[in-house]
Amino acid sequence: MVNGVGGGLGRAAIEAALKQMRERAGAAGVSPVEPQRAEGVSFADTLREGVQSVDASIKATENLPLQVAQGNLDFHEVAAQLKESELSFEFAMQVRNKLIDAYREVMRMSV
Repeated sequence: MVNGVGGGLGRAAIEAALKQMRERAGAAGVSPVEPQRAEGVSFADTLREGVQSVDASIKATENLPLQVAQGNLDFHEVAAQLKESELSFEFAMQVRNKLIDAYREVMRMSV
């Protein structure tokens, strides 16, 4: 659907943003979760990997004060990494809320 908008510019922008996030995550010592295209990957495994990715992002921010004190990072990089960690946590919370809402909706269904 993204290909139909703007002649594929949206897809190119998304891929460029994903590439930039992977590079920043690699520089911060966080290994991003790559999408798995193999058949047989369970939903539970996908959720587990997503939670581990968010956890790794949050744990990476715990080392930021030490890196600033050592002079390895400036405040702009710290602010960017903190915001990225915050956004990934908020996204995970929204996914959790949607899953809970879907579960409640299924439980309300009559068979």
